[in-house]
Amino acid sequence: MNPHKYVRDEILKALDGLVAEGRLTAGLDTTRVNVEPPREAQHGDLATNAAMVLAKPAGLKPIDLAKALVTKIAAHPQVTEASVAGPGFINLRLKDEFWQARLADILEVGTDYGSSTMGAGAPVNVEYVSANPTGPLHIAHARGAVIGDALASLLAKAGHKVTREYYINDAGAQVDVLARSTYLRYREALGDEIGIIPEGLYPGDYLKDAGAALAKRDGRKWFDKPESEWLAPIRAFAIDAMMALVREDLKALGIEQEVFSSERRLVELGAVQKAFDTLKSRDLIYVGVLEPPKGKTPDDWEPRPQTLFRATQFGDDVDRPLQKSDGSWTYFANDIAYHYDKFMRGFPTMIDIWGADHGGYIKRMQAAVTAITGGKGALDVKICQLVKLMRGGQPVKMSKRAGTFVTLREVVDEVGRDVVRFIMLTRKNDMPLDFDLEKVLEQSRDNPVFYVQYAHARASSVLRHAAEEMGDIDLSPAALAQAPAARLTDSAELGLIKLMASWPRLVESAAEAHEPHRVAFYLYDLAAAFHGLWNKGKDEASLRFLIAGDRDVTVARLAMVKALTVVIASGLGIFGVKPVEEMR
Repeated sequence: MNPHKYVRDEILKALDGLVAEGRLTAGLDTTRVNVEPPREAQHGDLATNAAMVLAKPAGLKPIDLAKALVTKIAAHPQVTEASVAGPGFINLRLKDEFWQARLADILEVGTDYGSSTMGAGAPVNVEYVSANPTGPLHIAHARGAVIGDALASLLAKAGHKVTREYYINDAGAQVDVLARSTYLRYREALGDEIGIIPEGLYPGDYLKDAGAALAKRDGRKWFDKPESEWLAPIRAFAIDAMMALVREDLKALGIEQEVFSSERRLVELGAVQKAFDTLKSRDLIYVGVLEPPKGKTPDDWEPRPQTLFRATQFGDDVDRPLQKSDGSWTYFANDIAYHYDKFMRGFPTMIDIWGADHGGYIKRMQAAVTAITGGKGALDVKICQLVKLMRGGQPVKMSKRAGTFVTLREVVDEVGRDVVRFIMLTRKNDMPLDFDLEKVLEQSRDNPVFYVQYAHARASSVLRHAAEEMGDIDLSPAALAQAPAARLTDSAELGLIKLMASWPRLVESAAEAHEPHRVAFYLYDLAAAFHGLWNKGKDEASLRFLIAGDRDVTVARLAMVKALTVVIASGLGIFGVKPVEEMR
């Protein structure tokens, strides 16, 4: 059961009762009625805004509607207290037995607890990483990769049909630079003295492998040929080699995407022309002259006619060019075609995870999606701010293998996949993140990875100890679901249960907001509540998990501890992180 949804449904029934009595207008829109924890725990278990959002359309004062609603809700068999707060909010307190019964829900469902049908199987495309195929992934790519992957898992848990996608940017000038850089390493592999890598080419040692592989495959075939002959085939070879590196890096991070879309292939198949023609048919293309850029006008700027998309009709600041002066497509035109392709593949809802330097591109892309889909498609863009990689508080900047940056693989190899994945989700995506290679391995409360995993390991140790000391107790989830949960009456126990019971609501709200970092915050709070209960038991013997002279309270507490492991495992599952049974 989702307690928040259950209570919301009961509030809607109470509203129907007021309608039946003629005290409330029929047919009111209740979609904005919500139930959530109150800001202050002492105010109750749950709060609703029902009177606040319905009073105006009903022609009533919020306080009057709240009082009428409270008289209905207070009569509910699970409600011990209903009160009006402020201008019309309603605070509720539910019976302990209601919360105690939620342990059975958790234990009966297992790690599927929190799964929702909210998404109703609606398709969602989550596109993430999508780095230029010019080398191995670096630590900033890791953040976008993890956020995208966790968001995809979160949406799937909330009931959406999710497709994970990688867009290969293989049609721009950067892949020509890759081809020239690979050709240089190819010559080196054949014994040529290449000297210092020329400025403008990629210097990383990772290209030595690509050059050697090309030399092994083709021998001296391209050695004395002009660039016009070798550029295209070596570019294709190098892109394939770099994408193999990317896939290996993603696999090391535990990420597998179902779809890899090529920008070059879209262009070759005429997708850009198709998108252009679609916009033109809707009178959204014209030839015009743009105003000069704001601020200082560049010396090389000159007013000239351009083929423009009417982006301002859809919320953008200016209209945008789709073709260059030589008639070739702009990057923006290619990106419109790519998103139109996603829409035509059955994804009206698209989520893109982009790097920090793409913030200024959001408006135009959202405008384009609205235009090209006739308003039927929606694009949400999540910008991932920079990751500052440090060691003991000092910046870490260079990597011999990559040439200019620390690779994702180097970080994963040093601290482990699960640590990387969890830490990347401990800040909202649009906030900078400090990643200290030493601090992420510390065993302290300040390290959220350790703190959450320690809670799971502690709980697992309690269950192991119970099996050793009290072997006749059945610790299977089915048996523990029958535990006398009514024996759990301490405020810390009930607080922990209420927090576990809020997991289904957290899944839905985080999925709806496209914010997987909320899961990390929740898990940390859950771990803190459990560690607090553990410490309380150290000071008060009666609150310890195993009470030799009281079998019923022991079984009830073991059910609570087992439920905790289930909820933590469910949350970590969204992150692609494996819960640990023991801490080293």
